[in-house]
Amino acid sequence: MADPKIILAEISRDLDSRIKLYIKDEHPRNLIEAVRQYPYAGGKRIRPSLVIASCGAVGGEKSKSIPLAVAIEYIHNFTLIHDDIIDGDRERRGMPTSHTKYGTPTAILAGDALFGKAFNVLSELDVSDKDLRRILRSITAAVWDLARGQQMDINNECGRTVTIDDYIETIRLKTGVLFAASAVGGALIGGADDLTIEAICRYATSLGIAFQIFDDILGIAGDPIKTGKSVGNDIRRGKYTAITCHAAESIKDENEMRRFCSIFGKIDSSEEEIGVVRSILERSGSIAYAVRLAEKYSKDAVSELSLLTSSEDKDFMIDLARYAVTRSV
Repeated sequence: MADPKIILAEISRDLDSRIKLYIKDEHPRNLIEAVRQYPYAGGKRIRPSLVIASCGAVGGEKSKSIPLAVAIEYIHNFTLIHDDIIDGDRERRGMPTSHTKYGTPTAILAGDALFGKAFNVLSELDVSDKDLRRILRSITAAVWDLARGQQMDINNECGRTVTIDDYIETIRLKTGVLFAASAVGGALIGGADDLTIEAICRYATSLGIAFQIFDDILGIAGDPIKTGKSVGNDIRRGKYTAITCHAAESIKDENEMRRFCSIFGKIDSSEEEIGVVRSILERSGSIAYAVRLAEKYSKDAVSELSLLTSSEDKDFMIDLARYAVTRSV
């Protein structure tokens, strides 16, 4: 497997100037600084990379997909700003979150501004009117579904038992649909036929699910120095993930279940208490279960690419699906 991190870094560097192009020096300065904070910080940029790779994998001219890649990155960062406000997270990518640094009102406005700017950039796409409408329908449907998924995620913290099927549907909406809109948009720009577009949509949806399952694993079992995120917050909020859905059904020892329930959802849990829960989750096999589930969706994603002809972009898409469930950040 080639190292997709290297390709992601190359794509990110190539996109940097375009991502910065559209956010001009204007007033008020604090809003512009807040708008720039997340997009300028980099990150993995998987979604815009999917736009470009999907365009190339179907034989398209990848340079034509750049405006969509930039727009997708703006939309993704708009959702991150609002997500951090909802979750009350204080750190992302090793820096203070937007609402922590600029205040919640300015952070909300920064997210709104990024969302609006994304559609300004989309107006530059060099595609037919029909394809532009399809791309716009795909993106707006994804943002609608993403909002539904985010609310389901919030609802899943309200003390009711959440099944693994509930969780998968939540992350399909919360994460998978924007992965899919990115890849489908790139394929449309590249001139793919409907059969290919449907397969790429299934690939990206499964990739998004695998990525989010593994992201949730890192949120409990990851190294905060590497991830740049607070570890244990999902436990403090009582948030159901693949790990905790499995644990709710699999912890057999009554004492361990009582201990788990006394900490899960306790917002002021100490680091020591988080460590206790992590140990219980390891003993119950719940973390290992979540890893296997993420790997299943990664393999499902790869299988959808069989109809594409061999190319470096196809190889990257395959490697990306594998990277999603083997990374440390």
